[in-house]
Amino acid sequence: MIERLAIEGRVRLADPDDDEVAEWRRVVNYAKRHGLEPQGKRIEKAGFGARGLEMRLVEGPHPNSRSQRPRDDASVVPVSARLSGLHPVVVALRDDEGQLVIPSVLRRRSLLMLQALAAEAVRRGYEVRRGRLSYSRREGGVDVVVDGFAHAVTVRQEFPQSTNPERSARLVVELDHGRSGQSGRPGRWRDRKDRVLEDALGLILGEIEARVLEDAQRREVEERAKAERAVRWRVAVEEAKERAIQDQLAKVLREEAERWREAALLGAYCTALERRLGELGGAMDESVLDSARRWLEWVYGYARAIDPLTRLPGMPNTREPTPEELEPHLKGWSPYKPE
Repeated sequence: MIERLAIEGRVRLADPDDDEVAEWRRVVNYAKRHGLEPQGKRIEKAGFGARGLEMRLVEGPHPNSRSQRPRDDASVVPVSARLSGLHPVVVALRDDEGQLVIPSVLRRRSLLMLQALAAEAVRRGYEVRRGRLSYSRREGGVDVVVDGFAHAVTVRQEFPQSTNPERSARLVVELDHGRSGQSGRPGRWRDRKDRVLEDALGLILGEIEARVLEDAQRREVEERAKAERAVRWRVAVEEAKERAIQDQLAKVLREEAERWREAALLGAYCTALERRLGELGGAMDESVLDSARRWLEWVYGYARAIDPLTRLPGMPNTREPTPEELEPHLKGWSPYKPE
């Protein structure tokens, strides 16, 4: 089975019974426990269709594996005592007098922490960008970007109105809710009697990494759902095209049937007129009879001209249906894109 997965990338069982499902799951679990998965890849099981089972070989370790989780021993981030060698984002914040408007001692400390956070983020291979412009004047921050996911880290004075020197000296660091508003996760760290914020910088980066893992899993699910939706949309469009083309053919058929019906009616009219002319043979003026015969000849010609069966009809040509023609057959789908 592993060899087949390595060659084909996926194995699908369209409608397995319970025994087949149990056997395949046992095989997959055995391969995982005994390290039979190819280097750098993992086997994933998923359902497809109504009752199908699919095994896929995908890149990388499982997002929940221990190797992907933030390490507790990575929580210590060194904080310099000097504002030198600053990251450009921290320099911009330092020079912006409209941001981080707090006492100078706390402002310097905040910049040192943001610099330490930025330096460690860069060391880990992440990007650090200028934070959003909607900060309060009393706060400032940076965006840490990991695998395309940006998380805003802000720092501010926790009790700016307090007259208590100990309380007014406290800072608080906040992490935004991120891409999907992850509630229930830690997002705020404060100075405390037994711990200063500098000791929590590694935890903050670790929390960003944990959120990025969740974001990546969520993005994978969303992209898979988007791809599946696109497939269903394409199927719906193709079915709608077939029905719209049937509408085109049906329209031609109705038009031909209507002309055939009219031609048949005119043929009956001609037969009746011809019979009437025979009945009135010598009883009417010859000029009147001649006029009627000329009229009969014209009607015969017209009936033959509009009769679609005068010549053997062929398969009509069809054209690409317009979005407006597709829409009635799409059962709620857009004719333009898989919304």
